[in-house]
Amino acid sequence: MLNSDISVKKLNPNATLPTYGSEYAAGADLYACISEPVILSPSETKLIPTGLALEIPAGYAGLIYARSSLASKRGLAPANKVGVIDADYRGEIMVALHNHSTTIASIEPKERIAQLIITPYLTAHFKESDTLTETTRGEGGFGSTGTK
Repeated sequence: MLNSDISVKKLNPNATLPTYGSEYAAGADLYACISEPVILSPSETKLIPTGLALEIPAGYAGLIYARSSLASKRGLAPANKVGVIDADYRGEIMVALHNHSTTIASIEPKERIAQLIITPYLTAHFKESDTLTETTRGEGGFGSTGTK
């Protein structure tokens, strides 16, 4: 477990800084920075503000994932499945929350709406090649490794 300071700017005085739910939690909870409930109809997506901007270090990215309880109990998850915050982005962190359920859902002010993981990444230098190394799997695609 690595520790690092991340500078956070409150764009709204009512914003809540990300928090970890337990000592070994990988994801920090992001909170809705709204003044009144936001209603999401079935199959609807809305941008939910956090009121925060981050300074993510170079070589790292912020990944926004669903909170398991929102997804499994209420059918609410980020519309893009995983949001990516680049190290050079300084705007407000927004969560595009989608209602996958068949019932109307409500997001309350200060509710935990997603989780943020700060992770290192590799910048690849793509180079064209006429050949690739051979593997046992080869060109086996979807479902090719799941045979019994």
